[in-house]
Amino acid sequence: MTSSVELTLLIVYALSFYLFIIHRSLQIARDHYPKLYGLRSGWIFHRFNDVSDAQWRNFRGNLMILTLVFGIFTLVATSCRKYGLKAKGMAVVWLMVSLVYLTYLHGACVLYILFIASANFLLVKICGRTKFVFLLWIFNLTFLICNRVYEGYPFSLFGQNWAYLDNYRGTFRWHICFNFVILRMISFGYDYHWAYYSNRFDKEKHIQRCNNCSSGRTCYQLLQERSLENDKFSFTIYLCYLIYAPLYIAGPIVSFNAFASQLDTPQKTHSLKKVVWYGLRWIFSLMLMESMTHFFYYNAFAISGTWKYLSPLDIFIIGYGVLNFMWLKFFLLWRYFRFWSLINGIEAPENMPRCINNCHNLESFWRNWHASFNKWLVRYMYIPLGGTQTKLLNVWVIFTFVAVWHDLEWKLLSWAWLTCIFFIPEMIVKSTTNNLKVESSFGKFLYRELSAVAGAVTITCLMVANLVGFVIGSSGINWLLSKFLQKEGLPTLGGMFITFYVGTKLMFYISDAKKKHIHSR
Repeated sequence: MTSSVELTLLIVYALSFYLFIIHRSLQIARDHYPKLYGLRSGWIFHRFNDVSDAQWRNFRGNLMILTLVFGIFTLVATSCRKYGLKAKGMAVVWLMVSLVYLTYLHGACVLYILFIASANFLLVKICGRTKFVFLLWIFNLTFLICNRVYEGYPFSLFGQNWAYLDNYRGTFRWHICFNFVILRMISFGYDYHWAYYSNRFDKEKHIQRCNNCSSGRTCYQLLQERSLENDKFSFTIYLCYLIYAPLYIAGPIVSFNAFASQLDTPQKTHSLKKVVWYGLRWIFSLMLMESMTHFFYYNAFAISGTWKYLSPLDIFIIGYGVLNFMWLKFFLLWRYFRFWSLINGIEAPENMPRCINNCHNLESFWRNWHASFNKWLVRYMYIPLGGTQTKLLNVWVIFTFVAVWHDLEWKLLSWAWLTCIFFIPEMIVKSTTNNLKVESSFGKFLYRELSAVAGAVTITCLMVANLVGFVIGSSGINWLLSKFLQKEGLPTLGGMFITFYVGTKLMFYISDAKKKHIHSR
C-alpha cells in the first residue's frame, strides 16, 4: 500500500471516529442531562452549560474582572516604560500593582505570603552560595505540606486577638496559588547559587545554533541560562518575581533568570502582530470550550458519577471527552495569563505547545502538557539528580514531588506511581531502539508498525493514569478494569486500541511533514 493511499484511509477513519463521537456524545447528553450535577442555564440555543468543574467555573466567572485588572496593569506598565524605567524601577511599579491585586485575591493572608517569601530570601542570602543550599528544598517542602495540612493557617490559630482577620481572607485561597510561588522561590535560590559558580553555558555557541538568537532576537533558553549581575538578586526584584500579577495565579512558570533579564529589555521574540494573533486564537479556543460545555457535559457525567452506569462504549467516550475538556481548560487558563505577560514584555514558556491528541509516547506528552513546569523540573530537579545517568530513579522522585505539589491526595500519588510504572518500559525500549539501525525497507516498515502498536498501548496507559489521578481515584481502577475486561467491554477495548493505532500512524505523518517543512526552509 502506498503512503498516499494509507494516509487517505487513516484520515477517513479519523473523521468517521470523530463524527461518531460527536453524534453519540449529543445522544448521551440528551438522554441523561436531568441526572447531572453542575449544569446551569447557558447562552447557546438555551441549552444548559456544564460548569461542574470548580477551576473552570471560577475562571469563567471572574474573566471580566481579570480582564479589567489586565487592562489596568498593562496601562500602568506601558506608561512607566515610556519614562525609561529599567529593572529596579519596573520591579517597584509591578510590585505595587501586584500587591493591590493580591490584596483583592487574598485579603489579610497576604501577610503569610510576605512572611514566608522574606524568610526564604533571608535563607538564600545566608546559605545560597554554600554547600547547604539543599536547605532551600527542606524549607519549601515543609511549607508546601504545612500550607495544605493547616488549610492556609486560620489566624485564630495564633490566638483570639488575631481571629478577626479570618473575616478578611479575600476571594481566593492563598495556599493554592502559593504552590507556584514555592517553585519561584526555589528558582530564585538556585539561580543565585549557580550565578556564584562558573557557568558552563556557552553563550556564543548557542547564538550560532539558535535561529532566534542569531537573527537578533533572544530565546527563552538564553534568558534562563546566562548568569545575572549580583544587583539583580535584590529583594525588590525577587518579590516582584514571586507575585508578578500576570503569572501569579497559574503560571506559566518562568525562571528567575529569565524574568529578571526581561525587566530592562522587554521580550523581542514575539512581534506585536504575533501577540495580537495569539490573543485572537485564544478567543476562538474559548468559543470552542463554550460549545463543548453547552453540548456534551463530559465533566458533569464524571462529577455526578452517572457514567459508571453506562455501557463500556459510552464510558470510553466520556473518559476521552473529560481528558479533552481538561486539556482545553488548562490551555485557556495558561494562554490567557501568558498573553497578559507577553503584552507587558515578559515572555514565559508556552504550556501545551502540542494538542493532547498528537502525543503518542509518555515523554512527549509530559513535555507538551505543563511544558513550563517540565522545564522547571529538568533544570532544578532532573539535572541536579544526575540527569540521564539516573533516569530510572529520577522519574520516581520527580513524579512523587509533582503529585505532592498538586495536592496531598492518594489518587495523585497513585497517578504519579502509575505513570512511573508506564514510563520504565518506554525508556528501556527507547534506549534499545536508539542503538538499533534499520536499513532494509521491510525493516523500516516493521519498525514503524511496531512503533504504532507501542503508541496505542501508551495512549491507553496515559488515559488510565490520568483518569485515576484526576477523575476516579485509585479506588476506581477495579471498576474500570471490570467494565472493559468483561465480554461486553472487550469489543470496545479492541476498537479503542485500533483507533489509537490509527491515531499514532497519523501522528507519524504529521511529524514527517513537519520535518520536511523544516528541511525545506
